[in-house]
Amino acid sequence: MATRDFYGELGVKRTATSAEIKKAYRKLARKYHPDVNPGNRDAEERFKRVSFAYDVLADADKRKAYDEFGDEGLQAGFDADRARGFKRAKESMGGTAGAGARYSSFEDIFGDIFGGRGAGGTPAEQGPDVETSLTIDLLDAVRGTTATVALTKPVECAVCHGAGGQGPGTTCPECRGRGQVKVGGGPMSFGRRCERCNGSGRIPSQPCPACQGRGVTEKLEKLNVKIPAGVDDGSRIRLAGKGGAGRGGAPPGDLYIVTTVRPHPRLERRGQDLSLQVPVTIGEAMQGATIDVPTPDGTVKLKVPPGSQSGTKLRLRGKGVPAMKGGARGDLYVVLQVHVPRDGGEGVRAAVQALEASYQESPRAGLTL
Repeated sequence: MATRDFYGELGVKRTATSAEIKKAYRKLARKYHPDVNPGNRDAEERFKRVSFAYDVLADADKRKAYDEFGDEGLQAGFDADRARGFKRAKESMGGTAGAGARYSSFEDIFGDIFGGRGAGGTPAEQGPDVETSLTIDLLDAVRGTTATVALTKPVECAVCHGAGGQGPGTTCPECRGRGQVKVGGGPMSFGRRCERCNGSGRIPSQPCPACQGRGVTEKLEKLNVKIPAGVDDGSRIRLAGKGGAGRGGAPPGDLYIVTTVRPHPRLERRGQDLSLQVPVTIGEAMQGATIDVPTPDGTVKLKVPPGSQSGTKLRLRGKGVPAMKGGARGDLYVVLQVHVPRDGGEGVRAAVQALEASYQESPRAGLTL
């Protein structure tokens, strides 16, 4: 199997920085997110591929393993140190592959690199990672929240307990009972779980009717998930051990939740800062005033300086978006919008005429393009 090109999936060079990788991922995640493309299976598949590529390249250890060994370096139980030893070994088959290590066949090498077998001959294999999406409101993203996530994930079959069937069965002809098949050639060949026997090494005499011999079934599960304050579009929240079931006593995989943030009718987010348009009266703008302003943390008092104009920005420090990984919290920028009454009768019109007389010159004097 050819190694997947995760860099190409994100459209970045192999020398791309973490910031460049994150920027490319966010752009593609917004474009192909299922909420933006309802019912579009192609977009959904692309979103999954982009998310998986980012999961690998955003993790320093996974990226290093991928750069050195390709897809094989990402397999559960893969031992990079042993693989490097095999790479340096002069004897490719049946001999010594390192100090004190002897193998009778290439499949024995596979088992050593990938973590051996569990009870009953079933290969110990960590469960698959599971990914799902979650859409939340902007205020929940700023404050943090608890959300219920419903997802379908693979679990050990309750009928056969992961065995795949009953009876002694026969040795799998594909992997010859090893549970893994050879991929590649030469001293750098590696093993993958045999798809025919699902890694057990045997074909059951009576395949389990509940899981069709796979040893796992799909289960709908609902989880209450704590969403940390500061998440953004494309943020990935990892829940260790909440993914698919492992085999042969191996631990389960992880669950990744990708967030999408709904726009707010009045609040706008730019990085860690927020922007809020607040209406003021003509008198408040001209004379100055202290007004109440809503923030994600509650209502605060804000002093409007005399002579303020529409578009004037006033900053409330530390009232923006918290940083997920520590650091200073962003600010909230209040943008004043001078509210003009539609019609207030003769008294208002007289006041407006008097106000007009106070202008020394047209406010559009000198306005050119």
